[in-house]
Amino acid sequence: MTDLSSNDLMFRPGLMKGQRILITGGGTGLGKVMAEACVLLGADVTIWGRRGGVVVDAAKEITDAHGGVAGGSCTGMACDIRVPEAIHDAMDEVWSGGALTGLVNNAAGNFISRTEDLSPRGFEAISNIVFKGSFYVTLDAGKRWLAEGKHGSVVSILTTWVWHGGPFTVPSAMSKAGLNVMTQSLAVEWGGRGVRFNAIAPGPFPTEGAWARLNPGAGVGADGKKPDPTIPLGRNGEMRELANLAVYLLDPGSAYVNGQTIAIDGGGHLQGGGGFARLSAWGDAEWEAARNAIKSTNEADRAKRTV
Repeated sequence: MTDLSSNDLMFRPGLMKGQRILITGGGTGLGKVMAEACVLLGADVTIWGRRGGVVVDAAKEITDAHGGVAGGSCTGMACDIRVPEAIHDAMDEVWSGGALTGLVNNAAGNFISRTEDLSPRGFEAISNIVFKGSFYVTLDAGKRWLAEGKHGSVVSILTTWVWHGGPFTVPSAMSKAGLNVMTQSLAVEWGGRGVRFNAIAPGPFPTEGAWARLNPGAGVGADGKKPDPTIPLGRNGEMRELANLAVYLLDPGSAYVNGQTIAIDGGGHLQGGGGFARLSAWGDAEWEAARNAIKSTNEADRAKRTV
């Protein structure tokens, strides 16, 4: 089931005709919604994900719903961005159809945990995707743009924790902060050579996978409908709002926007920091329940992959 229609977008039909966009982690959640928006506006989109069946099915669903004369196309490819060699081979295949015009670093992983409960493996499960993987993808695409003298727009999906820290989500907060610095640094280093860098820092946009690991069991916003009371606008984000911002940053119409991280969180980070500091009130029992709920979610995901 797709999430968007042309009525959800702010832009004229065909705006992105001729653009070629790569979205990592594009088979579900925010990545899938951004892919839909680009296809609706005429772009040819490739979505990557570790689970090949998921991205292939998502790509077919998006193309069937939005492709054709007015829309673009969507192609799903399995790629583990933790592996630089896999990235390079997959990028060769993408580039064989023409140079990309845009890249969205969306692939991520996250879960809540007391930092003292983390293992090195738990830390690397997040940092290898969010920090290292996103850099590897950016570097591979960037080298090609620079060598060919082509223009490109890179949009990385961060969080507002890059400004205030992320208690109980330290691996993600550290990794996203690194991408924020990458955005600022390469905006200067490569901006004059035609490659722009910007980032989006979303607040709560409930998606099944992330919500189950960040709000396990019950609690604020656990059902995806009840908003965090620290959000001044009093609601969670709507997928179309994020999709419109992503399209704007990818399109040449935003060509003078460079090196920016834009929050789209209803002002939540200004009022409450946008993180999980409230979990300081939890004791051992609550953390044990959370770990068990996250474990159950992970086991369910693994079972889906074997079906």
